[in-house]
Amino acid sequence: MPLPPHHPAVPHGKVGVLLVNLGTPDGTDRRSMRRYLEEFLTDRRVIETPRLKWYPVLYGIILNTRPQKKGRDYATIWNRERDESPLRTYTRSQAEKLSAQLGDGVVVDWAMRYGNPSIASRLDALQAAGCERILVYPLYPQYAAATTATVNDKAFEHLLTRRWQPALRTVPPYHDDPVYIDALARSAEVHLATLSFEPEVVLASFHGIPKSYFEKGDPYYCHCQKTARLLRQRLGWDEQRLRVTFQSRFGPEEWLQPYTDKTVEALARSGVKSLAVMTPGFVADCLETIEEIGVENADIFRHNGGVDFARIPCLNDGDDGMAVIEHVVRRELQGWI
Repeated sequence: MPLPPHHPAVPHGKVGVLLVNLGTPDGTDRRSMRRYLEEFLTDRRVIETPRLKWYPVLYGIILNTRPQKKGRDYATIWNRERDESPLRTYTRSQAEKLSAQLGDGVVVDWAMRYGNPSIASRLDALQAAGCERILVYPLYPQYAAATTATVNDKAFEHLLTRRWQPALRTVPPYHDDPVYIDALARSAEVHLATLSFEPEVVLASFHGIPKSYFEKGDPYYCHCQKTARLLRQRLGWDEQRLRVTFQSRFGPEEWLQPYTDKTVEALARSGVKSLAVMTPGFVADCLETIEEIGVENADIFRHNGGVDFARIPCLNDGDDGMAVIEHVVRRELQGWI
């Protein structure tokens, strides 16, 4: 039915997809790092410690000391050509490639939970483009409240401010999806075939969470273990060949174990001379994979007697990585397109 005379044009009838990753600072300087860390570390999903106990530590110590160190770390991996972190580069590319794969019928955009572009700004942009239905895709194969849930929280929180809300779907965890498992396996096989050595052990290093979060009912640990079990089956490896560890712990609280850095050290001291590490929980390379695994843990391994160390890259925006993202999106858009 035609619009009444003089009715303003209203874009409508489109479907949107919003890819969302963890976040990135806008720069490596102290101010940018502090702003990013403050947003991240004040998220109640990330730090569940009571505010009265946590804020004095955060504002009195952490935000006065940590920005400089993290800024130096980011500077070692910074994309100088685009003046941005690799995570921003990869996430943008994933969105652009997904848009080409899906065609004109779907509008694809990307955002960061912490930093820019914000979830709110990109939801608004999608709605302004005529998207009446939007799929929010937290880029985390394994569900955790501190990752997947906080992305969804932010999206729903923004909808509270909107008079005219689009319909919203969110992507569930896909830690055991055969397409994802096969992509990880192929990535490992291809990369290992390029090495001049055969790793004695391969670690599947996942980002850690406090053990107390798991004890409260978070399924993350179980999702990581299932991913690893299915990956072993696909590769034909046993538990000694592919071992699960957890990285990036923060603060004095006990986190999920075994810890990646402690495992790397123990393996080297036990006589293991060749090691490879893959990071199945990350869909794109970032500080935690490039610097923490590729530099810090490589140094730990060699310092304790290891010789050959390899970091297996994330799926990123390569063909296998994009096949996973497209598969998940098409599955979750059924009935909409």
